[in-house]
Amino acid sequence: MNSDGGGTARGRQSESWWLFHGTGEPADVAALHTRWPPAPPWREFNGGPEAPAPPDDAAETRRRLGVIPAGLFTADQISVINSAIYLRRPLLVTGGPGSGKSSLAYMISAELGLGRVLRWPVTSRTTLRSGLYEYDAMGRAQATLQVRSVDPPIRRHTRALREDGADTGRARPGGSAAPPVGDFIQLAPLGTALLPRPLPRVLLVDEMDKSDFDLSNDLLNIIEDGEFDIPELTRIREAQSEVAVNTADRGRTAKIRNGVVRCRAFPIIVITSNGEREFPPAFLRRCVRMEIPSPSAENLAALVAAHFPRGSAEHHEILENFVARRASGALLAADQLLNAVHLTAVGALPADDRARGELLDAIWRRLDPDAGF
Repeated sequence: MNSDGGGTARGRQSESWWLFHGTGEPADVAALHTRWPPAPPWREFNGGPEAPAPPDDAAETRRRLGVIPAGLFTADQISVINSAIYLRRPLLVTGGPGSGKSSLAYMISAELGLGRVLRWPVTSRTTLRSGLYEYDAMGRAQATLQVRSVDPPIRRHTRALREDGADTGRARPGGSAAPPVGDFIQLAPLGTALLPRPLPRVLLVDEMDKSDFDLSNDLLNIIEDGEFDIPELTRIREAQSEVAVNTADRGRTAKIRNGVVRCRAFPIIVITSNGEREFPPAFLRRCVRMEIPSPSAENLAALVAAHFPRGSAEHHEILENFVARRASGALLAADQLLNAVHLTAVGALPADDRARGELLDAIWRRLDPDAGF
């Protein structure tokens, strides 16, 4: 994250329309309820019933960000971030490793008081379904068999159940209830983010460029419609219109009506990319795009200070060494700098210059593929 191109938000007057200011200071959540901007008419959704408020995870935020330093983003960058929030569009953030792309999602959620960030890490095997929900058909079949063995009077009825999970799990005359289908449905991060709430949830879709080419195309309908069906529940909606399912928030459940998950406030989706591939035009058209250059020396110093507020001369020396290596052309990530500073803080770096240099070489292995490591 650099400090050119529009000046830092700290150095220029904040725009009155901004929700996110990049200060690291929590906003007045109650006030946000009253001043949260209306959605464009084509981005209005009416999902229900309202899902419970998301949990907080201050410990995870601190682990990711340390004490959040102000001034990491330029005013122009903050305007782009707020535009994505206003337009209810995903924010596609491109930048090199360690440039702070993933941290942005945690900064937004912490400042706007939007609760725990939902994280969906993407790999070459990731599918749209894996981001929406999982249905444990085998687990339910095993639970149903247990009901059969414990409750012989309903054995014949249970044997006649459809294997696709169409049973509602309600109690039957003379017998106990089959296991509720909702107990075996787990909403994944994207599915949980789409639950209806008055304020949006923050979802981090991490390293999208690692995905199979089809994933970006598969996401188009979800981005446009803000909803998806759960077939295991739509099949039983006449018998049971509302079903409680598990969510990506541990220990939390949410009610699904008629088998459809439909958002109310479209989530704030931060999609990160290392710039290793291009995405289809249809996908790019539905996103607001922002590029984060490699952190400047000033930004790196702020990052170190955020995680290690008690600075030292050794920290400054490590920082200068790191900046010099990057200036010589080495591709290094900011977390590699933090690793070295931590070893310094706990007294683990050798005093001997040769041994110290060898250990730093091991920690600061270059990320570019032609570096020879």
